[in-house]
Amino acid sequence: MATAEVLNIGRKLYEEVYELLDNPGRVLLQSKDQITAGNAARKYHMEGKAAISNKMTSCIFQLLQDASIKLIATGSFLKRNPGVKEWYKFYPPKVEVFFKDNAKNDTQWSEEQLIAAKFCFAGLVIGQTEVDIMSHAIQPIFEILEKSWFPQNCMLIDAKIEFAGGVTTKEIVFTNVIDDDSWRLWPSGDRSQQKDSLTVTSRKLTLEGLQMVKRNSEWVADRVGLLLKSDSQCRVVVPMGSTSDLGHCEKIKKSRGKSGILCELLVTLQMMKGMACLLNGLGPGMSGNIAYSVISCPPITPDWSAQDVCGLGCSTILSPEGSAQFAAQIFGLNNHFVILNMWVSLKECNLFKKVVYRRKGTRS
Repeated sequence: MATAEVLNIGRKLYEEVYELLDNPGRVLLQSKDQITAGNAARKYHMEGKAAISNKMTSCIFQLLQDASIKLIATGSFLKRNPGVKEWYKFYPPKVEVFFKDNAKNDTQWSEEQLIAAKFCFAGLVIGQTEVDIMSHAIQPIFEILEKSWFPQNCMLIDAKIEFAGGVTTKEIVFTNVIDDDSWRLWPSGDRSQQKDSLTVTSRKLTLEGLQMVKRNSEWVADRVGLLLKSDSQCRVVVPMGSTSDLGHCEKIKKSRGKSGILCELLVTLQMMKGMACLLNGLGPGMSGNIAYSVISCPPITPDWSAQDVCGLGCSTILSPEGSAQFAAQIFGLNNHFVILNMWVSLKECNLFKKVVYRRKGTRS
């Protein structure tokens, strides 16, 4: 544990909660060497579990930097919704809210119940705006994690994410340990290879069973570290016919936003200059001579449409912002970091608009 002066103020299933006396408004979560089953009806000591949980959580928070979510119907959802077949695909991911109370078996709540309860945490009253923030944060967080697991040939089935109220900011913050107690993870999409600690829920565990759970947790912890790496490197080159197009190309470069894609601006060779100036064909001309994806984004002039090139094909996008986003979508097919940054930017924009509408008293 950290050497700072602390005060134990509570406990959770998997963590002890300490107040940092020299840092008001912050707490320390100390993970336990413990796993549970059946809403904590069964508890098992597992040596090394805390260290494994810390490793996973550190990597996930690095990945995200910033409710219960489901992608496929399985587990307790099938019991609560008879008639739904296992492997029913939720799109978009389904969000469910549960009031965490072991004595009441973690009852499911509706959004309306959550708002009507008028909870107040750290001076923050949970109303419609706060529920909107949590609901809109959940989907990108889940889809980022889901896509991050794809390169490891693992399917993220569902996940549990917890929020809290910031003591000083009075805002909703994403908090809690995220480890194999927080999700269902199936390698190759095969339930029989399930690697999360939910394997303990169906039966009592022997010593051998606990060792298997620990091996599975270590397997996941090793691969969580790989989520922070990518085998593909993304680079965009923006060629221009002359420096007179520099302002237009600078807009494209600026529109990369937080995608993390490297971008270079180049003035083309004389041969390509001729095609660019005379025929408005720099994009199609390059597309016909290289194997890379080419996006044409020409500066619009009054006679632009009369100078189209025939016989050569490439995508043409008139908006500098749109062309940058399209390039990011192409890279995002094989690089989850690009998807991460795109999702966060889009959802932040959407959430901002929704919150503004709410505060004006208008339902969107």
